[in-house]
Amino acid sequence: MSPAPPSCRAKVLAFDVFGTVVDWHSGIARSVQALRPAVDGDRFALAWRAGYQPAMRRVQSGELGWTLIDDLHRLILDGLLDQFGLTDLTEDEKQHLNKAWHRLDPWPDVVAGLTRLKARHTICTLSNGNLGLLTNMAKRAGLPWDCILSAEVFRAYKPDPATYLGVVRVFDVAPAEVMLVAAHQDDLAAARACGLQTAYIERPAEFGSAHPKDISPNPANTWHATDFLALADQLDA
Repeated sequence: MSPAPPSCRAKVLAFDVFGTVVDWHSGIARSVQALRPAVDGDRFALAWRAGYQPAMRRVQSGELGWTLIDDLHRLILDGLLDQFGLTDLTEDEKQHLNKAWHRLDPWPDVVAGLTRLKARHTICTLSNGNLGLLTNMAKRAGLPWDCILSAEVFRAYKPDPATYLGVVRVFDVAPAEVMLVAAHQDDLAAARACGLQTAYIERPAEFGSAHPKDISPNPANTWHATDFLALADQLDA
């Protein structure tokens, strides 16, 4: 584990959600197999997630107008139906499957960890997920957010600086008084470029147990914890 920065000035902890807070791979695999048990849930989850960045770039480039993640997820899903033998799904089944992203389970440490972190900090989401998705997810999973912030609020997707600095503006604090907590190094690097503090959370099984993720230590100017409870221990020290 790399050494933590010498002090934490953060008043606000802003959390990436997919992969950091919730286990998208298991949830998506389980949802598609509930509809069609013969589908390889692992392959399907990875393929759906792999379409996320290319779809988002279509919005960022101007090819698509502003589009909610729910709608981008549906575009990606429609492109996978033939590949995975799902063309016989009814429209109701497609809509139900698309909202699997609303029903993802948190990692085991998350609710207890967020509850501890909330005692000393304001905690909010900073996700590319849309507001309805994030609210439904929080309600179902008991996620104790103080505030739900989304790319939808800023009409910009991470890593656009408007998202990170949007949190700064919402809470009227200095950039160094916001800490982004994420399991993705590119997200953290973009936040640091905007002056935010950062904390890396290890999620080695984000892409499924068969595809362990590199969780190498981060730069010395960021925090690094195995999970949210370990982060709370560090910030309370």
